[in-house]
Amino acid sequence: MRIQIVAVGRLKSGPERTLFEHYAERVTFPFSVREVEEKRKLSPPELKAREGELLMAELPQEAIVVALDQKGTALPSAIFAQKLKGWRDTGVKTLAFAIGGAEGLDFPVLQRANMILSLGAQTWPHMLVRGMLAEQIFRAQCIITGHPYHRE
Repeated sequence: MRIQIVAVGRLKSGPERTLFEHYAERVTFPFSVREVEEKRKLSPPELKAREGELLMAELPQEAIVVALDQKGTALPSAIFAQKLKGWRDTGVKTLAFAIGGAEGLDFPVLQRANMILSLGAQTWPHMLVRGMLAEQIFRAQCIITGHPYHRE
């Protein structure tokens, strides 16, 4: 199973990128990131809609899509690992995670999602979410393989 993150914005060098790379390089699933960005100055609703169009264009048609949204379902790490294992074991070829910009995800992206996932009730900077997601994917991998990284 390939795992792809499709995210709004370009991750520049700095602590957010370092955190993301620290965990991403440890993930053994084929793993990639596609970044989209709208450079025009648009009103917040227009920007959210445009970013949604860009995300939708990058989401593989055959993918199971998990949208990251504050209003989604927060899962314990062990349950998240079970979801990944289930998708892998049922032959899912591509699992794509959609991360919106500062305005969040547009409705069509949320509609396209097979699952809407929350990383908690708090608001997180969208650039930090990549590192947090990469860590949870790595943790899920450890849970699946019985590696001692994950402790409850």
